[in-house]
Amino acid sequence: MNYSTIKKTAVAASLVAALGFAESAQAQTPTVFGGRSQYRTWSIGVQGGITTPGAITGGSNPFGQKVGYFQNKVGEYYGITVRKQFSHLFGLELEGNRGKIKTFNHDVSGPAVENSHGATSAEVDVNWAASLNGVFQLGTIDFLRRENAVNFYAKVGMGVLASNPVQYSGNDLDGSVVYDNKGKWGEEIFGDREADGSKDYKLSGFIPVGVGVKFKLSEVVALNLGYTMNFTDDNRLYGPGRTDYKGKYSQVYGGLEFTLGSRDKENLTFSNPVATLYDELKDPSLRNEVEALKQRVSTLEGTVDQLSKDSDGDGVSDKFDKCPSTPAGTAVDGSGCPIKFPEPVVANNATSGEYFSPIQFEFDSSVLKTESYSTLDKLAKELRDANASITLDGYASEEGSDDYNMNLSTDRANAVKQYLVNAGVSASSVTATGYGEANPVASNATEEGRVQNRRVEIKK
Repeated sequence: MNYSTIKKTAVAASLVAALGFAESAQAQTPTVFGGRSQYRTWSIGVQGGITTPGAITGGSNPFGQKVGYFQNKVGEYYGITVRKQFSHLFGLELEGNRGKIKTFNHDVSGPAVENSHGATSAEVDVNWAASLNGVFQLGTIDFLRRENAVNFYAKVGMGVLASNPVQYSGNDLDGSVVYDNKGKWGEEIFGDREADGSKDYKLSGFIPVGVGVKFKLSEVVALNLGYTMNFTDDNRLYGPGRTDYKGKYSQVYGGLEFTLGSRDKENLTFSNPVATLYDELKDPSLRNEVEALKQRVSTLEGTVDQLSKDSDGDGVSDKFDKCPSTPAGTAVDGSGCPIKFPEPVVANNATSGEYFSPIQFEFDSSVLKTESYSTLDKLAKELRDANASITLDGYASEEGSDDYNMNLSTDRANAVKQYLVNAGVSASSVTATGYGEANPVASNATEEGRVQNRRVEIKK
């Protein structure tokens, strides 16, 4: 096998390996089909058949005549296979064969031509031929049938064969032996010339390319029929002859393939992904799981609705509302109950020494509440009628810094003063002063107490 053979063999090996690993990686990817673990993926096969020189692609035999299919003699060929299926599309197969290849000068093909040894026929003894093949399955996806019973495939690979050609002087392998180099092949494994040595067979590389069909006989056994063309880079496959001839031969075979593993698992070779997908989508357990999930979602939605329901519109859900019938717009605490403020006391005469209840404010705000308007309107009327003076003391709760709260309390006092001035009270009769966090009327440790401390006191 010369340097050109080595290069071509390496290229073929790289191609097969790349295809194999690509398919293997794809098969390892999680899919709806559950992965290879649920299938039987190993198988062994036995096969037997015949060989013919040449191939259906045409060409000529080593004697220079055209070779047609079955035109030359047929030889016996048999062997075994071991295959690992990586997906429903691809597998790797180790194949081993042995047998004979026979050829001769056929008168129909043209005039008989003898080589330098006077040979007109040859028989090649193939001691063994081993190859690693990538097998591509072509008929696994089937939309019409749930189960595949017939599967077409194509294969390509690379291999090595050990052979010894014997040439005869007769056309029917019945003449005298004119060439037999058995026991004389050289020690150089990759040599392709005669040399003194002790090898019975010479080694050469070959590339098998074939097609076939498998018939499923049972869950374990399948009938395997196929045709393979074997292309070598050996111009002495049939012995000395034309130096420009690269030997090739074909094999037609039939055999049985046995799937290994538990019968409880499906054979990946004949699995139909379409049927598998359909079964998984229609799986009662999957449907029950979906229904259970829907029920859980429905229960969760009901719980959310229950937690968010607020019948009286006070901003506190019914589940946590301790005062469920609070009128809309009422200020409530975290439990949904109204916040109680001191009742405003309005004096009949602003000069009587009595004072109005404090004017309340929201957190961090100096804006008057609308509910304070009626109280201030009454106060403004009495001040105008009596031409009296009033003092406004502004306060804040303890949130924030002292300086900030001092300014906030002053703004609150001025907001009340401005309202009274706008209502007709003389500005000179109203004194507004801010005292910040001083003089709290309730504890600043609770929100209820802080609400009462955000105020403006009205004094004579």
